[in-house]
Amino acid sequence: MPSPATSLMKRATGLPLLVLPLLLSGCDMVVMNPTGDVAYQQRNLILFSVGVMLLIIVPVMVLTVLFAYRYRSGNPNKIYDPSFDHSTTLELVIWSCPLLIIIALSAVTWTSTHLLDPFRPLERLAPGVPVPPNAKPLNVQVVALDWKWLFIYPDLGIATVNELALPVNVPVRFSITSTDQFNTFYAPTLAGMIYAMPTMRSELNAVLNKPGESWGYSGNYTGRGYSDMRFKLRGVEGADFDRWVADVKAAESGLELSTLVELVKPSEKVPVMHFASVQNGLFDRAVNRCIEPGKPCMIDVMRRDMQASGGHPHHAHPAPAMPPGREAQPLTGIKPKSALEKSPDEKGTSPNVTKPVEPETPGQLKPGDGRNRDLQ
Repeated sequence: MPSPATSLMKRATGLPLLVLPLLLSGCDMVVMNPTGDVAYQQRNLILFSVGVMLLIIVPVMVLTVLFAYRYRSGNPNKIYDPSFDHSTTLELVIWSCPLLIIIALSAVTWTSTHLLDPFRPLERLAPGVPVPPNAKPLNVQVVALDWKWLFIYPDLGIATVNELALPVNVPVRFSITSTDQFNTFYAPTLAGMIYAMPTMRSELNAVLNKPGESWGYSGNYTGRGYSDMRFKLRGVEGADFDRWVADVKAAESGLELSTLVELVKPSEKVPVMHFASVQNGLFDRAVNRCIEPGKPCMIDVMRRDMQASGGHPHHAHPAPAMPPGREAQPLTGIKPKSALEKSPDEKGTSPNVTKPVEPETPGQLKPGDGRNRDLQ
């Protein structure tokens, strides 16, 4: 009969197995449950790649156990052939199977890279459902801020912060940029990750096929507020989307240049914001780093430089208003002064925490100290 301690140990060992399903019940594998056609194709690509690789992994794992069992020292029927050195059949199997898998993965990767190119306009809304010839995509301009997302609907004249609503079965063309840091626009149920980079404009073509709500994230670490830099992705039917647009247009404020200057400033856990109107050209100002009034836009500076150099940008001289490289001014405010350029009064003082502490030397003040004997 087992002792009480043994029974208690068995119960404690089985407890994690009972709790584990309860913990996993709250998980939502959004990548494996897409609501958009692009994410659906990416999910299938993942499943195909994993399945093809398992064709090698599973047999190897099974054969490892089989060989260990068959050729164990206690097996009286094992065969030992010290003269064996080569098998053409075995060599063909060992090399042909991985080669065929690599060929299959390479072919699928090459085709999917072109078919799922984010800059490529959509050719279908869903499997077997092509995009209608007269379908007009919904344009959405995405600006990654610290630490929030700004969405501008230029065709509708509205904007939101940390909320992206899209009508289902309507092609969407995203224009993506960032004001200060490299971010990643990531909506797992919609499509893959697309970089949002300062002074650059990325593009993503996607579509939602099912109504519902999910979350979008920044997939690139950008500092203290990164973990809360998320937005709500809402897929709604056509009539519900029209009502949502009407609600946004009923907001009290509009998105002006002065409002964008305030949004650019770093802030955390920003609630959803609606803007009933949008000043023209704000997205282009974000791309060209001229949000703050009075700062020249990069496109204007480059055009002026090309004109000054006779149309050859390689011989252009930087404009005094916007020097290149390390001398360039920040997006907002003035450029901070480096520590080497600051005077002692500007840098201030602080305790020297790196100064080595001199050990207490034994000697005449402590003749009975035991460390004196260690000096001999």
